[in-house]
Amino acid sequence: MNQHKPVRYQHGFGNEFQGEAIPGALPAQNSPKVCPYGLYAEQLSGTAFTVPRKEQRRSWLYRIMPSVTHEPFHPHSFPNESLTADFSGGVITPNQLRWRPFPIPGEPGVDFVRGTTTLCGAGSAAMKDGFAIHVYACNTSMQDASFTNADGDYLIVPQFGALRILTEFGLLEVAPSEIAVIGRGMRFAVELLPGPSPDAASPSRPNSMDSVASQPASSQSLSRKDGGPSLAARGYILEVFSGHFQLPDLGPIGANGLAAPRDFQAPVAWYEDRAANFTTHHKFEGQLFSASQPFSPFNVVAWHGNYVPYKYDLRKFCPVNAVSFDHPDPSIFTVLTVPSSVPGVRSAMHTVHTWNTYVT
Repeated sequence: MNQHKPVRYQHGFGNEFQGEAIPGALPAQNSPKVCPYGLYAEQLSGTAFTVPRKEQRRSWLYRIMPSVTHEPFHPHSFPNESLTADFSGGVITPNQLRWRPFPIPGEPGVDFVRGTTTLCGAGSAAMKDGFAIHVYACNTSMQDASFTNADGDYLIVPQFGALRILTEFGLLEVAPSEIAVIGRGMRFAVELLPGPSPDAASPSRPNSMDSVASQPASSQSLSRKDGGPSLAARGYILEVFSGHFQLPDLGPIGANGLAAPRDFQAPVAWYEDRAANFTTHHKFEGQLFSASQPFSPFNVVAWHGNYVPYKYDLRKFCPVNAVSFDHPDPSIFTVLTVPSSVPGVRSAMHTVHTWNTYVT
């Protein structure tokens, strides 16, 4: 996909969303005998069928070709030894650790899949317990390829480099100061977008939502030897093996504050109907597999449900802090959280620490 038109979104968190790229493509029932336009109905489940209704996560997709129409998966031709989803045999140390920024790959053709490296983690994807933290550094868009993570949900945090994420549900554009969440089992592809240099002065914190939306996306543009621009991107990924991300309870904060549900953005229906030698990358228990198929997997014409990818602008986070003395715990800066089996204990949390600096 090369055309870069403005991307539209639906707003909300955990909503029952729906969309159709062609009028009349969304049927009135989940799985009719014959879908409109001859589409195929598929359900993508994010939870077991029998969990309590308030915890159900699932979506119905209506696509041109079934998602199972591909050759058998086989181990990938480039085994990524730096990628893992099992930390039982990892290096254990009580020391504080930090890393220098990961360099952008010097060799050409490193996309999001090839450029992802595991940094640390705990637990195991096989046991559906724990998390992993990865770093991605890439210099090219994914071409005629998609990626599916069967191990857990991805929370993608761009450090620099604006991304356009193609999903079966639609498009997401994500830049530094924003995050994106891609659920387990969702197919997606990552394109790199041009933009201003990250060395440019950072804009001051906006005073309105309109000024937030109008700020330019940050990315890095390197120079090729032939003088032309070459895109690059780098960032972090928090992968959770159990459950899904939720908004934290507000408790005595009240009805408002922290991340507002209305500020989360989900895609609108979008599809492409084209023949191509497509490669489907699949991550399963930390190992990479691939399969070929003769068409684009982003062929969902209509869909509805509450298991969807989404993005959030961290500049819209409304922090709460002490105004007289002392220092509250960092949990008050929680954007998203993943509950564990122990009440009040979280498997993972994503927090944002913000402050305003006034110069007089």
